[in-house]
Amino acid sequence: MALTVSGSMPNRALAAAEEIQIYMDEMNAPKEIGLDIHTNYVFKGNHTPDYPGAQAPDQVLRITPEFSYGLTPNLELGAYILMSHGSDERSTVDGEKVRLKFLATKEDGQHFYWGANVEVGRVNYRLDQNPWNGELKGIIGYRDERWTLATNPNIAWKISGPASNPPSFHLDSKLAYKTEWGFDAGVESYNEFGPVAHMGHFDKESQTLFGVIDINVHGWDLDLGLGHGLNAASDRWLVKAVISVPL
Repeated sequence: MALTVSGSMPNRALAAAEEIQIYMDEMNAPKEIGLDIHTNYVFKGNHTPDYPGAQAPDQVLRITPEFSYGLTPNLELGAYILMSHGSDERSTVDGEKVRLKFLATKEDGQHFYWGANVEVGRVNYRLDQNPWNGELKGIIGYRDERWTLATNPNIAWKISGPASNPPSFHLDSKLAYKTEWGFDAGVESYNEFGPVAHMGHFDKESQTLFGVIDINVHGWDLDLGLGHGLNAASDRWLVKAVISVPL
């Protein structure tokens, strides 16, 4: 994934991921096509590249179209194109990735849901020393008429490349409440734990908290957030948006 760099680098400050999103119980119907536009911009981040030739996080705009297709009631296929515009005024296509999402069937009236998502991606050297990486994302949540609670435990690993990068763990979570005005307001937390074999060095891993709102405007679903990094390994201030385009 674009978020992953060499696990041997101390005190690294990772750039924002190509998608900043909590996976929940959304699923395309069979043969249904979907389009989400993921964007984020780092207002204030680290100016120093993690390695020679890397893209420093500060003032980087990422735009990632995500196309999805419903295979069955339980399976959805997705494909991403990664693009960015950096502080050096360069606009580049940074890679691509594919995913397969599974959600267990819910009974009528059931609020709890679970599933999994597996991704394989190829990125250029500006984002990662290792071109091919993978990620397994768990999907666990609860949603009723008012409350949404979701968490994604994730394991990311290197598929190929020259840099040392042992499998790493991160945990993303969301808590939101539907307001009287029809939109959801809440918080999202994105927390890196580091290599699975040596977790716990939180001062060296990205920890970011977002205030978010989710709103529907004339059929367009918008997920908007303002994020703040909680330590020196995190981008200090950034904004994100996920725009679901009605097709």
